[in-house]
Amino acid sequence: MRVTKLEHAALQIQQGGKTLFVDPGSFTTPITDASNTVAIVITHEHPDHWTPEQLKRILDSNPDAPIFAPEGVARAAADFDVTVVHAGDTIEVDPFTLRFFGGRHAVIHSSIPVIDNLGVLVNDTLFYPGDSFTVPEGVEVDTLATPAWAPWMKISEAIDYVLEVAPKRAFPMHDMGLSQIGKNLSYGRLKDATEQGGGEFFPLQPGETLDV
Repeated sequence: MRVTKLEHAALQIQQGGKTLFVDPGSFTTPITDASNTVAIVITHEHPDHWTPEQLKRILDSNPDAPIFAPEGVARAAADFDVTVVHAGDTIEVDPFTLRFFGGRHAVIHSSIPVIDNLGVLVNDTLFYPGDSFTVPEGVEVDTLATPAWAPWMKISEAIDYVLEVAPKRAFPMHDMGLSQIGKNLSYGRLKDATEQGGGEFFPLQPGETLDV
């Protein structure tokens, strides 16, 4: 399975000639090559994780590709056919098995409502928590796409998250708000945390891939 990190929160996952997109949002360069897409996963409704324009670009060439997302996304994306999923659900979309965990977005501030958010485990190998520090219960995570920056987190929380999950491999996500100097600082801390658990850290930049 080949994982390509796109900008910010988006992932392109490929296996057997088929493609899965996760969180194609507003901080991600317009997706123009979406051939053979079999599904789209959106973790939550914030625009840096999905936009109507990005969905239309993907669906124009893959009109039958289903969209899987929590209820908040279904309400926000009422013009699209969204299949609502919940924590504990498992979806099979050949060649991908999708398992969903969590349920709520991390708290940004007490004045801001907490929305739906689901982490997704792809083929029992790659876990992406969306905007949360959800730990998938009962799962030994092979590869973790970990948040590296957000208004709802500080780096110590991300370090603790990586230490708790203890993945065999990790790479940073959700980091377009950082300068390159900021990325280097955050990546160094996340690398140390990954290695403490016996894993390997990959400081992927947008467009770079990892075979898992």
